[in-house]
Amino acid sequence: MDAALVKAIGIKTLLYGGGALLLFWTFNAIKLVIGARGINPLVKQFFNQIASGRIDAAYRLTTKTYKQHVNRQDFLKFLGGLQLNKYRNLKSGRPRIEDNQVILTLNLRSEDKSSQLPLEFTFIKVDKDWRINRIAKSTS
Repeated sequence: MDAALVKAIGIKTLLYGGGALLLFWTFNAIKLVIGARGINPLVKQFFNQIASGRIDAAYRLTTKTYKQHVNRQDFLKFLGGLQLNKYRNLKSGRPRIEDNQVILTLNLRSEDKSSQLPLEFTFIKVDKDWRINRIAKSTS
């Protein structure tokens, strides 16, 4: 009888733990989705500005902190070095939340899908709008 009781308690504990883990994961997933609303339109706007030659408008989508570390000339050099005109398709990775920032890896792919360029963007909220706080080539 004691072994059956221990087994029943162990199974219940395992089920409660699994339920708590599932609830925690669901809560964090919903928090991520709600918190990251507005990032995809910002990414689209950023690349549309660059594609249409409005580099200053794309630069204005960055934070003051970014502008303190990367001046306009360096921004132009960085974009020129990326050779963005080779890429046509954009695939977004899974966002990560660290502190009050959302980190998102975007993979730019060439039309023939023979080459890709992973870029890591870090976004932060300034007032109620998302802004780009960092752009870097990703190693992944």
